[in-house]
Parts: sequence; C-alpha cells; structure tokens
Amino acid sequence: MASAEVQVPAVRLSSPQGRWLLLATVLGSGLAMLDATVVNVALGQIGTEFDAGFAGLQWTLNGYALTLASFILLGGSLGDRLGRRRIFIIGTVWFAAASLLCGVAPNVELLVVARALQGVGGALLTPGSLAIISASLHPDDRSRAIGAWSGLGGIAAAIGPFVGGYLIDVWSWRLVFLINLPLAALVVVVAVKYVPETADPQASPQLDIPGAVLGAAGLAGLTYALIAGGDAGWTPLTVLSGVAGLACLAAFIVVERRSRHPLVPLDLFASTQFTAANVVTFAVYGAMGGLFFLLVLHLQVVAGFSPLVAGTALLPLTVLMLLLSARAGALAQRIGPRLPMTVGPLVCALGVMLMLRIGPDASYLFDVLPAVTVFGLGLAATVAPLTATVLASAEDRHAGVASGVNNAVARAAGLLAVAVLPAVAGLSGADYQRPDVFDDAFAIIVWVCAGLLALGGVLSALTIDRELRRPAAAEQRSHCAVAGPPLHQRTR
Repeated sequence: MASAEVQVPAVRLSSPQGRWLLLATVLGSGLAMLDATVVNVALGQIGTEFDAGFAGLQWTLNGYALTLASFILLGGSLGDRLGRRRIFIIGTVWFAAASLLCGVAPNVELLVVARALQGVGGALLTPGSLAIISASLHPDDRSRAIGAWSGLGGIAAAIGPFVGGYLIDVWSWRLVFLINLPLAALVVVVAVKYVPETADPQASPQLDIPGAVLGAAGLAGLTYALIAGGDAGWTPLTVLSGVAGLACLAAFIVVERRSRHPLVPLDLFASTQFTAANVVTFAVYGAMGGLFFLLVLHLQVVAGFSPLVAGTALLPLTVLMLLLSARAGALAQRIGPRLPMTVGPLVCALGVMLMLRIGPDASYLFDVLPAVTVFGLGLAATVAPLTATVLASAEDRHAGVASGVNNAVARAAGLLAVAVLPAVAGLSGADYQRPDVFDDAFAIIVWVCAGLLALGGVLSALTIDRELRRPAAAEQRSHCAVAGPPLHQRTR
C-alpha cells in the first residue's frame, strides 16, 4: 500500500535544515557518482593482486553498472511509495556494507559480487537524493538546490579518479572502497536528523517487479555472453546465455506493454523525438563508457603514468562540463537542440581521434590534455541539449520516468560497451599487462568510439527537431559529465 503523504513545512535552502539537507543529498549521490569513476584507476592493481584476466576487470566495472542500470527506476518507485528518506537511508547503508565487502574481498569473484551489491545500493540512493530536494524544499529554492546538487555531484565525479590515484599511492586500491564507510555514516546521521520524510500519495501501490527482474536478467545474460565470448570463445554456455538474455529483454517489452503499472511506459517511445534522443544517448554514452574504461588503463600500461597522474587525466573534461553545460542548455533553448547535438558529438569524435597520439612516453601536456580538452568541449555542447530534448519530448506526467529511462539507457550503453569493445580489439587474458598488445588494441578502440560519436552526430542531424517544443529551463541546469544524464524530478 502506498505511504500516506507526510505533511511537512517547505524547507528553505537558506535555513540550517536546508543546508544540512542539501549536504546529505549531495554527499549521498556523490558516493554513487564517485564509485562510477574512481574504480577505473584501480583496475590495474586489482588485476595484478588477484592475478585476474581481462574479463575480471570488465566484471569489476560491469557488476556495478549492471545492477545500477537495472534497478535505478525501481529505486525511484520505491521511494515514492515507501518514503524517500527511508529508501535513501537504506540505499546508503546498503552501499556502505557492499563497499566494506569490496574493500576486504579476497579474490576477484567476491569483489564482482560486492560491486553488484554496491550497484543495488546506488540504485536506491541516487534517485532518492534528487527526489528529496524536489519534495522537501520550498519551490522558490528548488532550482538553485538542483543546480548545486548537479554541480557538486559533478565535482564528485571529476575528483573520483584523482582521489582513487591518491589512495592507491598512499596504501592500496582497497581504500578506494573503504573511504565510503565514514562518508556513508555522515550521510545517515544528517539524513535522520535533518531530512523530512515524504512520499507520493498518488503513487501506484503496485511495483513492476517482473519488469525489473526481466530487465536485470536480460542485461546480465547478454553482458555475460559478450564478456565470456570475447575472453574464452563462444561456447554452448556462452551462446545459451546470450539467447536467454535476449529472450528476457523481449519478455520485458511484453510485460511492460501489458502491465497496468509499467516500470517503463512504452507509450513514451511513441514520440519519435524521445526515441531518437535515446538512440543518440546510447551511441554517445556507449563511446564514453568504453573509452574511459580503457583510457585510464592505457595511460598506466602504455604511457607509464602513475595511478595518481592517470586519475587526473579526465579532470579537465568535467571542469569544462561544469563551466559550460548551463550555457549549452541556454544556447539550445535559443537556437534549438539539433545544431549542438550534431556538432557536439562530431567535436567529441575529433577529441577521441587525438588520443591516437597517446603512446609510450606520452606527454600529458602535449598529448593527453589537448585530446581531453577537445573531447570535453564537444561533450559540454551535447549533454545539456540532449537531456532537454528528452524532457521536452515526454508528457508532463512522464517527466520523471522519461529522465530515468534516459539515465538507464546511458548506463546500459556504457555497460555493453565495456563488454563488447575489448573483444572487438582482441583484448583478453593478461593483455592489459602487455604494453605493445594494449597499445595496438587501444588504437582500434579509438576508431570504434570515434565512429559511435560521429554516428550520434549524424543521427542528431537527421532526426532531432530544430526547436524544443516544450522547453524546461530549470531542468537544463542538472547535468553530470561522467555519471550519466540527471534523474529529473518535477517540482510541484
């Protein structure tokens, strides 16, 4: 049964309670954003300590991405029904417990399981953090709070690789996970004391559990098949896993079509703009996910960078996103999304091509920084108009779920890219420890990712309208570079 709406006075952001509330939500969502980027820097050390093959590194990333992408919409629904603060706190505690398990994992298999559990915690706390702001703060303060949430969350994603590199240099990759425990404890204490409980009295009492399970099973089966097939060949078990995954995804569509309370209302896709924007999202974020996974490894294995220096390589990208995303959203408001969504991915593709210059003894200043800067400029031009198009193409009653679907699409694209691209480049086993092999494979990855980004630009030119039919200026401030598009909550 749906929880009754808890009547609370609207909290002002300028009040002590408002500032503590913002801290809890920013720090909570920042934990999930941090772990979406920080682990990349640790992969080399994790593989060496556990004597893991390349598939083990892929699963260390994808275990988290899989459950996060699969359950993030369900996490938002649970908060609306059972109480947003309650689910946010449960997600934070769950995330911390899984982080502890990651930090003490004795082998790569247990680490992957713990990462999957981390993703479930992230799926519970991430949508709740923004929902709490939307439901608890005074309407006049919400846009400013959402902007702060987005900006500070982006900083968390930006400093993740830097923090990871520093912690690895100080002691071990295990600190990357253990650092979450005191931060999560602070989030829980602040949330219990300062965050009011809210729920949606109009939320359906029924949850689409079959849809969530089928979606997760489909992604898991397909991801396993792609990773195992690229690593050990296409055995009968691998083929069966892929077929079962595709069958589950097909069943997911059938269930969503027939459900009275679907997790993903399929009538969203009746809008050609919504469908086109999500196809572009899949291409752009697929390229990003695969590239970031292998670039940080490439900088350490081939270019000889330390984990700390490799971790700072992507920092200019997120700085550019923080500085330029709002301006890109305002520009799209004036001239329409088609031009920036066309030019942006093409500029990103150019930045990716510049990464071909990163080889043995590469210079950060002359080889890495120009490529990352060009890529960041293209991404800043793309993300805000893309998110605005998604929101403008959905009916008001579907605004939240439309943004959630777009977020899940972005995460699923990264998940599948991490599974597919190493196989395309011929990486397997201990190839990540062989600089010559990895260098050749990275060049293939660069061409594929540049092609995906160029495809995103071409699709935008062919399918995206010249104008936003229903602009949403306030929402355009909420963008995050690395972690994915924002989860939008309508202000009420």
